[in-house]
Amino acid sequence: MESSDESVVAVIMVGGPTKGTRFRPLSLNVAKPLFPLAGQPMVYHPISACKRIPNLAQIFLIGFYEEREFALFVSSVSNELKVPVRYLKEDKPHGSAGGLYNFRDLILEDNPSQIFLLNCDVCCSFPLPEMLEAHRKYGGLGTILVSKVSAESANQFGELVADLETNELLHYTEKPETFVSDRINCGVYVFTPDIFTVIQGVSTQRKDRANLRRMSSFEALQSATSRSISTEFVRLDQDILSPLAGKKQLYTHETMDFWEQIKTPGMSLKCSGLYLAQYRVTFPHLLANGDGTKSATILGDVYMHPSAKVHPAAKIGPNVSISANARIGAGARLISCIILDDVEIKENAVVIHSIVGWKSSIGKWSRAQAGGDYSAKLGITILGEAVTVEDEVVVINSIVLPNKTLNVSVQEEIIL
Repeated sequence: MESSDESVVAVIMVGGPTKGTRFRPLSLNVAKPLFPLAGQPMVYHPISACKRIPNLAQIFLIGFYEEREFALFVSSVSNELKVPVRYLKEDKPHGSAGGLYNFRDLILEDNPSQIFLLNCDVCCSFPLPEMLEAHRKYGGLGTILVSKVSAESANQFGELVADLETNELLHYTEKPETFVSDRINCGVYVFTPDIFTVIQGVSTQRKDRANLRRMSSFEALQSATSRSISTEFVRLDQDILSPLAGKKQLYTHETMDFWEQIKTPGMSLKCSGLYLAQYRVTFPHLLANGDGTKSATILGDVYMHPSAKVHPAAKIGPNVSISANARIGAGARLISCIILDDVEIKENAVVIHSIVGWKSSIGKWSRAQAGGDYSAKLGITILGEAVTVEDEVVVINSIVLPNKTLNVSVQEEIIL
């Protein structure tokens, strides 16, 4: 039986600049993990969830971004949450399991009894203490957070089959062509340190196979690079989860709460709303309120940065996040939107199902709006950095790249 006071570490995979291409134009200005959802950087939400893990010793962020991009955030979040957070930069792609193995010495520094592994682009309630309790009860190598989704959407994710009584993982397949199960991998795991032995085993097996295989000198020359990459590149899903399924090593813990993947700007707007709703339980003090007398009328879940200036005659919400130094004029109406730093929304402007980029402005009686189909390419309107929408201009279901001025109305367009 595990002692409950043994230390735990958490690892959050944050990806890199070549990964977040679907998040453009928003990722042109800021690393995707630092894009604000519900007023906090995307990666802040899993970090703050890790804070609830008993005996948490340290949190590691692993990715391809330059360290300077995370330095300020790592320093401030460490001070705020009073837990050491450290960014580790990968030198080359190692895969989700290989990336973990690459930094094994640092991760094992505190001699942890358990290691959490989370993906940054996952939005959920992160029931980590409950997962840890279940994992210790199962006594296996690892426990995977799973969620039930519609049969139609399941093949976009890793599908799995678990024993209904013991919750043992019996079968795992990544993005199958035919339907396997409506239970999917949520990208949140807890492992014992033995996971490193398993990853090493996969890597060693590949090296042995490569050495045994006879090649012509030309073939050896051609594949020298790919061989060195393939032996070190270990994927958690295909190389670890699938082979270990049905061997009484892996178990599942199902979440009944919300779960989404944040791959696109549209999904970031949806997830911002989910986190705002969660604030009612976790951080109610972060939600704004007002009845239109001394402050703006607030409807539903709204976050407003303390430095934002919002006119009392404005009407805000539901699902609205307003960032630092934004200015919202009289009569403005904001619904389901993210307003980033230094934005100006002028008098009587309307913003619905939109993300308004840093230093942008929307003129008097203008509108930025969309239908709110979060998974469609033009399902929300996105204004990049420093976009000016002049007075009485309507922007519908469109994406506008940075530093553009719109003096005519547009609909279902991508303005390059």
